[in-house]
Amino acid sequence: MASIGVIDYGMGNLHSLGKALERVSDSGRVIISYDPNELLKCDRLVLPGVGGVRECMKELQRLELNEMVAEAARSKPMLGVCLGMQVMLEWSDENGGVPALGLFPGRVTRFPDPPEDGSPNRLKVPHMGWNRVRQVQQHPLWRGVPDQTWFYFVHSYHAVPTNPAHIMGSTDYGASFASAIARDNIAAFQFHPEKSQNYGMMLLANFTQWDPA
Repeated sequence: MASIGVIDYGMGNLHSLGKALERVSDSGRVIISYDPNELLKCDRLVLPGVGGVRECMKELQRLELNEMVAEAARSKPMLGVCLGMQVMLEWSDENGGVPALGLFPGRVTRFPDPPEDGSPNRLKVPHMGWNRVRQVQQHPLWRGVPDQTWFYFVHSYHAVPTNPAHIMGSTDYGASFASAIARDNIAAFQFHPEKSQNYGMMLLANFTQWDPA
């Protein structure tokens, strides 16, 4: 029986994401664990997260999950969600600068603070709520999902991949930013598919069936 491992390092909405994956994974098992050996036995992995990159990396290293992720990323289908996407890049500007996992070349930077002019239309930080995602490139995870679909976001920092070919989805918030990235057997979303209703569930279902080989 195929299995999906959700990486538990103490930061993330594991319950709702795990339940969402159970709903769409047909006969597959969903395993939430912090045990690197158990996770390496899974057929595919999900790296979730809520919070900051510094604390995320600290916990991943403490639990020796950073090494497991690097090993699994060489062969297994892997999905990053929210902070799980950001930590896949090389560097985050948060907290004065934090090295991350380096699965994608690039950095994570903060949205600029809105001007203090009292304008009712000024953009706020964090970027919170529903926004559209433009499909920059075709990818199996987009199957059945219309271009410009609305997804749910909560974040103050965003990814800036070095290689434009790694951007599979973008979103406008003051300026365009990468809201979905992918290469080889790894993909990641800045938004929360588990909170994004039917099309979010479709993305997760597509991931459970994705064969990058």
